[in-house]
Amino acid sequence: MPSPETNLNRPSKRYGVAELFGRSMSGISQNELRMLLSSNHRTINCPFKPIPSPCHKKGGVCSLALYSKGIDGKVAITGSPVTTCPSRFLEGGAVFQWVSKTLLETTEARIVNEISFLMSNQEQETEEDEVGRIDSVLVRQDNDRLHWCALEMQAVYFSGGRMEDDFAVMRMWAQSGLPFPARQRRPDFRSSGPKRLMPQLQIKVPTLRRWGKKMAVIVDKAFWNSLGVIQRTPHISNADIVWFVVDYEGPIGGRYQLKPHDGVFTTLEHAVEGLTGGMPVSLEQFEHSIRQKLERGEAR
Repeated sequence: MPSPETNLNRPSKRYGVAELFGRSMSGISQNELRMLLSSNHRTINCPFKPIPSPCHKKGGVCSLALYSKGIDGKVAITGSPVTTCPSRFLEGGAVFQWVSKTLLETTEARIVNEISFLMSNQEQETEEDEVGRIDSVLVRQDNDRLHWCALEMQAVYFSGGRMEDDFAVMRMWAQSGLPFPARQRRPDFRSSGPKRLMPQLQIKVPTLRRWGKKMAVIVDKAFWNSLGVIQRTPHISNADIVWFVVDYEGPIGGRYQLKPHDGVFTTLEHAVEGLTGGMPVSLEQFEHSIRQKLERGEAR
């Protein structure tokens, strides 16, 4: 086991804020940072929503990034941001144009939000019967015919220390450069993928498939890289889900810029395999684990 002295001579890494109210942390002055941290998020408009409206996330954190603290004490942000707010995907409407061009052969599809999808009974008439919705639908209308696809955006939750602990340090920060995050935290890809996104796909995609419609899913590169291997479908006609994977470049002028990274065609079944993140063990291996726990007295 390394000694405490050895640990002090090793670089440290922690996740902290990458973007605050749309601004890159490396591009915010200390005075601006204190002003933003002392503001109510409801008084600051989200820079990514197409219609001016207040930020809905307390604290205003759009994304996280990995901070690295060298043995010389200098702190730097490394790698691409990890999206923690789904509104971050709305930058400039670029992802909607990408989705609509790919699936609807237009760049000017209209966006319809919150359409009733699951009802508690077959006599559904009102929203009181509703138990599930399609969050967003992109539509191209040709006279009376509708061409459309469903859309899901999945940001990443995080687990670990409160962001407010970092904010407290930032408010008092008077040195040059960035403060190192005060608490350990990490992107919780398991909660975001298997626990949240996968059930949504398993509920919605089978019906969409029967209707002959596609599900578009927007995630960032960090989320996509966290998944297990997903077998790709060679042609879009055989796909149930089209993954639109985005990444970030910059920061440029104090802001990160969203950009398309990869488009991936998959079936629902292959997507579930990737979201669960592994292959089943053999029967022999499973029973060997049971025997080991029994021998160690770990059974009640």
